[in-house]
Amino acid sequence: MKRFHVHVAVADLEHSIGFYTTLFGAEPSVRKTDYAKWMLDDPRLNFAISQRDRTLGVNHLGLQVDDAQELTAMRDQLERADRKMVEQSDTTCCYARSDKYWITDPQGVAWETFHTLGSVPVYGTDDVAASAGAEASNACCVPQPQAAKASAKSACCAPGAC
Repeated sequence: MKRFHVHVAVADLEHSIGFYTTLFGAEPSVRKTDYAKWMLDDPRLNFAISQRDRTLGVNHLGLQVDDAQELTAMRDQLERADRKMVEQSDTTCCYARSDKYWITDPQGVAWETFHTLGSVPVYGTDDVAASAGAEASNACCVPQPQAAKASAKSACCAPGAC
């Protein structure tokens, strides 16, 4: 079963955590010095916020799946969208290790489709520039297509990108 994902860049993490905790009626399931995440069942949502010196507001959208088979099915759907797609295997981003696919919609909004493999103690690697298209250049962890193909394991977060 899929879970909708939204990642928002915020100016004041603590203030935003307070707001979203009240809005959702729940504490974050992950809380770091630069990041917080709520895994909600009603609505089925993976909602994340980060304070990483980027443009404020919606950073990217996505769909989180429960297993590798569901991720493969999503990849097939994304391929039919006839847009450039970037594949990342066993990548680290947002304190998680995941397999994922990135695509940018016609308006330039970055979409992440991913299967989380586990948690990690770091936000992500900082050696890939964030950009899946000109419009999506502010999106967290959106890989640079050429770099992601060359090194999928190092596909997250340029310095200050998230």
